[in-house]
Amino acid sequence: MSLVTNTDVRPIGAADATCQLRDVLDRVGDKWSVLVMALLGGGPRRYSELQRSIEGISQRMLTLTLRSLERDGLVERTVTPTSPPRVDYALTPVGETLSVEVSSLIRWAEEHREYVATSRLRYDVQTR
Repeated sequence: MSLVTNTDVRPIGAADATCQLRDVLDRVGDKWSVLVMALLGGGPRRYSELQRSIEGISQRMLTLTLRSLERDGLVERTVTPTSPPRVDYALTPVGETLSVEVSSLIRWAEEHREYVATSRLRYDVQTR
């Protein structure tokens, strides 16, 4: 059964499957999660590598994103007891399956970004 085409006209509660699906999509579809997942698709990375590789992400937002992805079981955090401690992030097996889909989305965005930018400009000019 497709949750997207559900035609029932009843309120959706927090326990509803549609609401639960939206919660998962909100997590894996936000811009920072997509970029972190794409980077980790190339193998484990240290926190500092992730931060340097994602232009515009604050330390706080990267930390929140990594914690959320870890909580959702998509990323695992490994601490190596050195001085200072080394912290690495890697995709879990389920995270790896999502990484394949995220890579496709990023590839699509790269291929169509000029089309989208042109369309936005055309729309903005027409609606002024």
